[in-house]
Amino acid sequence: MAGGAGWRLEVHPELPSTSTHLIGLAREGAPDGTAVLALRQTAGRGQGGRCWNDVPGNLALSLLLRPRHPVREAPQWGLLGGVALAEAARALDPEPGALCLRWPNDLLRHGAKCAGVLTESALSPEGGLAWLVLGFGVNLAHAPAVPGRATACLGRAEPPEAFAVRLLDRVSAWRRVRDAEGFVPVRQAWAAHGPARGQRIVARRGHHGRAEGGFAGLGEDGSLLLETGQGVLRIAAGEVLERSEPERAEAR
Repeated sequence: MAGGAGWRLEVHPELPSTSTHLIGLAREGAPDGTAVLALRQTAGRGQGGRCWNDVPGNLALSLLLRPRHPVREAPQWGLLGGVALAEAARALDPEPGALCLRWPNDLLRHGAKCAGVLTESALSPEGGLAWLVLGFGVNLAHAPAVPGRATACLGRAEPPEAFAVRLLDRVSAWRRVRDAEGFVPVRQAWAAHGPARGQRIVARRGHHGRAEGGFAGLGEDGSLLLETGQGVLRIAAGEVLERSEPERAEAR
């Protein structure tokens, strides 16, 4: 079915994972602009290999891009997806000011996670991006319980098919901006939807432990910048943690 300008949207009653399904299609040569929506997803994936729980009524959507860009720019596309997600959600939610992006891939409502973006990609033989899949999960109707983490729904429900079209339209709009002007406008838009300047943030940096500092914006490459007592710390890969997240999360 049509999914907005330039998108070919497949709708499935049920899939284990929309991203796994779409990655299979990408490897078989599916074109840029292919999107997959599952009305029920049974084995969704989140950041760091976590399980993303979905129930009927929530959004499970993945989309395929084939940008002719270096692999190092793949995380920037996840941030672009976050901006598109924030705009689509704010257009629906009766309290748009309650929504905020958390680096690198979460959308929060009153501080609780209501949506997320997962970016997966592959190398071309030339060393660039062969394909890139953006997977979106949005709590439209239900907020599944996640141990140690606060979850929420958007403030107004909408059928997944309708929200998918809304979101795909915003991704298209921001893709046009990026193609014409580069990453700078995306970075600026992300910061406008992100935490307040100076807000205290705790981040996990892979095997390098935790870091804490005041939010100082995003780097030119999309990395997280934290103001610390020793200066500005740049975090290229990792995740921002909830203050209540237990220390055992380091072992995940």
